Amino acid sequence: MQTIHRRRAAVLLVAAGSLALAGCGSDNNTASSSSSSASGSTNSSSTSGETSSTDAAACPSGTLNAEGSSAQKNAFEEVVTAYNEKCPDLTINYNPTGSGTGIKQFNAGQVDFAGSDSALKTEEKDGVIEVDAAKKRCESDAWNLPMVIGPIAVAYNLDGVDKLVLDAATLAAIFQGEITTWNDPKIAALNDGVTLPSTPIKPFFRSDDSGTTENFTKYLKAAGGDAWAGEPAKSWTGKGEGKEKSSGVADAVKATAGGITYVELSYAKDNALGMAQIDNGSGAVELTSESIGKFIATATADGEGNDLRLKLDYATKEAGAYPIGLVTYEIVCSVNKDAEKQNQIKSFLSFFASSDAQTLIEEIGYAPLPAEVQSKVAAAVEALS
Repeated sequence: MQTIHRRRAAVLLVAAGSLALAGCGSDNNTASSSSSSASGSTNSSSTSGETSSTDAAACPSGTLNAEGSSAQKNAFEEVVTAYNEKCPDLTINYNPTGSGTGIKQFNAGQVDFAGSDSALKTEEKDGVIEVDAAKKRCESDAWNLPMVIGPIAVAYNLDGVDKLVLDAATLAAIFQGEITTWNDPKIAALNDGVTLPSTPIKPFFRSDDSGTTENFTKYLKAAGGDAWAGEPAKSWTGKGEGKEKSSGVADAVKATAGGITYVELSYAKDNALGMAQIDNGSGAVELTSESIGKFIATATADGEGNDLRLKLDYATKEAGAYPIGLVTYEIVCSVNKDAEKQNQIKSFLSFFASSDAQTLIEEIGYAPLPAEVQSKVAAAVEALS
């Protein structure tokens, strides 16, 4: 298997050439926060020169509280650690409770910013329009700032099967309980020459409201057509056994022969799980930096100005594109009534968007922001007031 730890330039080469974004705009199973003492400097310079961190007058001091996506937990902690080395007087607490909870906490004014694997919703759900609720909380527009690209691995535990190919329709059938053994003819048809055991399939899903679930079901719906009966959502509507957080599903598969789940790449790697290749209609694609970069390169702008929400093409048949991934957004108030708090947020997020930080998170199983997106995120962070 090719390694996800490719040099960052490989992704940028793939993604920057075709990403049409002009004008675009894990995990803790407890409720306790993941904390690091950090203080943010925005004067860290980029090593590559594509995008530099914002230049700040000094490292701020104080405390930032953020909550949400468990998909970005490992990346977030890695960046906080590096940030602390430069600026030790800002404490940054991150509670990986899931995207849905993070948005609710942000809109309720309980945290300074939120991490979410899907942008704020513009349509009503459960009596709430997230964009409107965020604007009310901020008394200004809230911006979705893409910060972490998290490849979603289809992770499995199947002795003797080192290479496995699946597609959207087959995955939909597995996660709806329609395919129940690993030697099912539909799986065998995708894996010519592979000896598949009769082991029962044991699917695991995220029991908490999850942006990873929403992105995975977006893929099943878009690429699987009629095979997936439900609608994309943060709440799971298929079959299987639920576990909380990314770490919960990864741990469950590791402990279960025949287990399968959808989980961010870093968790699959940490647990030494098998990872399926995905046939997007143009052949089987292994999950690598290059292949997820090709997928992100098919994204289009879906926001205005500095609201940088993206629309991902889960049904892409682009050759070599691994079609299951997510973008974690940091959701922030564009104007903050507390100038000191906004300076803290700007300091940390400008470092997060820098080439230094993006290279760090690539090394632990994420993919860096494509160059054009990275520059737009840096500019949006600078525009926070």
